[in-house]
Amino acid sequence: MSTKDKSAALFQWRIVVVAAILTGLFGMLILRLVQLQVGVSQYGNDFLQRQGDLRAVRSAEIPAYRGLITDRRGSPLAVSTPVVTLWANPQQLLGSGRENELAELMNLSVADFARRLERYRKKQFMYLARHQTPHTARAVLAADIPGVYGQREYKRFYPAGEVVSQLVGTTDIDGAGATGLELVFEEKLQGRPGKKRFIKALHGESIRDIGVVDEAADGAELQLSLDLRLQHVQHRELLRAMNETGAAAASAVTVDARTGEILAMTNLPSFNPNRRGQLDLATMRNRVVTDVFEPGSTVKPLTLVAALESGEFDIETLINTSPGRIKVGDKVLPDPVNYGEISVSRVIEKSSQVGVTKIAQALGHEPILDVFARFGLGQSTGAEFPGERSGRLPDHDFWSAIDRVTPAFGYGLLVTPMQLAQAYAVFANKGKLVPFTFIAQGEASGGSRHHASRQVISPAVAEQVITVLHRVTGPEGTARKATVSGFGVGGKTGTVHKVGSAGYLDDRYVALFVGVAPVSAPRYVTVVVIDEPSGDAYGGGAAAAPVYSRITQEVLRIKNVAPKSAEPESGELILAGSGEGDTSA
Repeated sequence: MSTKDKSAALFQWRIVVVAAILTGLFGMLILRLVQLQVGVSQYGNDFLQRQGDLRAVRSAEIPAYRGLITDRRGSPLAVSTPVVTLWANPQQLLGSGRENELAELMNLSVADFARRLERYRKKQFMYLARHQTPHTARAVLAADIPGVYGQREYKRFYPAGEVVSQLVGTTDIDGAGATGLELVFEEKLQGRPGKKRFIKALHGESIRDIGVVDEAADGAELQLSLDLRLQHVQHRELLRAMNETGAAAASAVTVDARTGEILAMTNLPSFNPNRRGQLDLATMRNRVVTDVFEPGSTVKPLTLVAALESGEFDIETLINTSPGRIKVGDKVLPDPVNYGEISVSRVIEKSSQVGVTKIAQALGHEPILDVFARFGLGQSTGAEFPGERSGRLPDHDFWSAIDRVTPAFGYGLLVTPMQLAQAYAVFANKGKLVPFTFIAQGEASGGSRHHASRQVISPAVAEQVITVLHRVTGPEGTARKATVSGFGVGGKTGTVHKVGSAGYLDDRYVALFVGVAPVSAPRYVTVVVIDEPSGDAYGGGAAAAPVYSRITQEVLRIKNVAPKSAEPESGELILAGSGEGDTSA
């Protein structure tokens, strides 16, 4: 074979080989297409589905509804309302050329929005506006601007506004509990978000929902022991007191001594949790649990307990308070007038500094401080409110003569209004201390907390103290303005000098009153604190006692306590176990 023939034959073979290779490649392509269509790939349908999903299917969170908070009667205190959060993909938005249109739709400065968008130009997410009403959000989304999206969320709304603001608290921008009971019961209220899957288009927008992967679990409802009617009463009366006395602040708390339920708790100044644009942090403070002060004469009934338990005194034991003053160390402690020889009961009725000092000198400071500790002073009340302070009992390395007596009349120790309420609740509950709670217990379940209660003093001592407290509100007592028409009540006033950088201030006071009602079947305890009342009406009997009277009048009416047609004479009480009390839920 010639060289020319060999070259021709080699060329033909090359053509055949190339043709075969091309035919094989085409056949393999056809085979692969058939495999993809009929799903006989060696990897199976699941693999192909997963690969497609990775490129087109996304997951999104389904927001959970935060639990409703209500008062004891079911009135809403905190609810979650649906809102829409607007967000954008800056890369898509910048490419659309409609940035100015979006700024105008959202009433934003075009120049400011352009600068902000420029900062996020390399990002794929940017908030436009959080928690917009559905109506507002629809107006923006209806423009169908590329890269602009809406996400459904919930926003907390508080129907009672500032009336319960410091107590119920607030949530943060993401809907989590931030303050108050919203924070305390976060785990119960928050719920669990769900998850859904959807198909996204080339530019990221959702085309079609595939289905719910995990259902959202809404938060549980929380029913508080609060009675919104009493909250409104306290708020109204504290506002009135601040206007009448020129006070800087005021607080009140009302509790059910039998169940430990907190029925109302109010602080002024207050704030509206639905308007958080310019909040003053001082108005968010729940003064009932966070503010401490020297309780003054309001702890004298606890000193009376130490005296009665010693066996050296009863309420009719006589004490000589002449000449109306007493010197302890280098301090002179005066009474307003010389009361002469008076009974122990009269010492408390008149709030005699001399009489209480002589009792304290006879007892020593240890028994008195022991009573304070048993009554919960210097300790948490068990309500577990954020920021609750435990106060402080005096603890000196060296006790001077004045140090040994000042606790007996309320100086040298620090308490909160909540602790005072718990202490007086012991008197109203036959000597038992029940931990406080913000959760509704109800009449049927009220006994469920009794396992946590403890007997602090004997029922007989508690009854004697109630007798004396009733006399304090009588014609000869310091709390005549605390009386309630149709009911017998008992309580104690307190007027305390505030402390400044240089010591006690001569012209700034805290006016206090703590009361128990009704005395014939004690149950409801209310503490009133008026901070820095001005003018002549700065004392506990003048500034705080009238507020207690007006609040307690409404407490007894709302709780359906029947008035007595004939009130017992001062000191002649008939203490019944259940003659009067709450007949409502």
